[in-house]
Amino acid sequence: MRHRSAVVVSIAVIGALSLSACGSRGEKKSGDGNNAGSSTTVTIGVDAPLTGDLSALGLGIRNSVELAAKQANEKNEVPGIKFQIKALDDTAKPAPGQQNATQLVADKDVLGVVGPLNSSVAQSMQQIFNDANLVQISPANTGVALSQGEKWASGTKARPFKSYFRTSTTDAVQGPFAAQFLAKDAKKTKVFLIDDQKTYGAGLAATFKGEFTKQGGQIVGEEHVNPDDRDFAAVVTKVKSSGAEAVYYGGEYPAAGPLSLQLKEAGVNIPLMGGDGIQSGDFIKLNPKSQGDYATAVGLPVEQLPTAAKFIADYKSAGYKDAYETYGGYSYDSAWAIIQGVKAVVTANGGKLPSDARAKIVEAVQKVSFEGVTGKVSFDEFGDTTNKQLTVYAVKDGKWAVEKSGTFNG
Repeated sequence: MRHRSAVVVSIAVIGALSLSACGSRGEKKSGDGNNAGSSTTVTIGVDAPLTGDLSALGLGIRNSVELAAKQANEKNEVPGIKFQIKALDDTAKPAPGQQNATQLVADKDVLGVVGPLNSSVAQSMQQIFNDANLVQISPANTGVALSQGEKWASGTKARPFKSYFRTSTTDAVQGPFAAQFLAKDAKKTKVFLIDDQKTYGAGLAATFKGEFTKQGGQIVGEEHVNPDDRDFAAVVTKVKSSGAEAVYYGGEYPAAGPLSLQLKEAGVNIPLMGGDGIQSGDFIKLNPKSQGDYATAVGLPVEQLPTAAKFIADYKSAGYKDAYETYGGYSYDSAWAIIQGVKAVVTANGGKLPSDARAKIVEAVQKVSFEGVTGKVSFDEFGDTTNKQLTVYAVKDGKWAVEKSGTFNG
């Protein structure tokens, strides 16, 4: 994932979120060309869970993209172009995500898409976007195969879809970074491994396991749960008898919070650690005994980045009632990369969009490079972010606090 720093429109607005009246006189749709004295409306699609258990993360994604589009309009970032967003709810499930992808492709004004949150949802969308030459940038996907192909673990890397990009780093570094932290910093030698069987969770657990054993650690037990599970009595019993010094959970906060709470209530007072999918304020709300639990997140803490100060202030000033959450800064940067792609294409075409704008924007996004909210934003040959920094957070006094930041050294 999903997936990096917690803090702040309504769920009722789930369809297209226009930042300005897109049908007013003097405006043209993106498919109509761009004449002097008029503006062309370009839509940035957003796909995220806007309702359901993961909506805290999804709403932060949507709001941050909206803020980027609004500020691009205020700055006249692309002369002659007015940006708006169209946000669709995938409920964190592949089938709705696939339907949303088809809907966004059918809307000719959509020239880029930010999302989704979940790697499993991305798998259902990639082919649809790629066939339509529609650029997709996820602020949260961490499944390695999405960008490097199914054989990446064996050393054979091949990019499956040229239209797919992400501003978050992958499980290939996030899982091992967590393993090194538990082994070297937290001095844990025995870990019980649990995952939710989803693309994100299973992949994260697998990369953690490889590095932890490489560090001399022992996996004393493994279990698979369902992401909708909330009763973990059987798993808790197995963890308790395993002698584990920590639990590593590959999955997201709706299950991780109750799992950690039930472990503590059963007297298993060991830390639970997970990836960016649990690094949410809602994990702590679900688990009042989460003190000492850990989570990794991609990038450096947004609140500590000089480049993020304006984003945080602007997000607060915009009055969003939902926190920007773990992926807010990465969502803003994803949207801004699309905006810069549009800008490059329009500039190269004499101030207007070409007939093959979507394909041209895919090519332009591959070349973008700018200082964003989360630091330097650019993409490598796989469409992955070139920013490989990560952070470990620990729950302290009811909040996620920075424990360690750095770059994974494999």
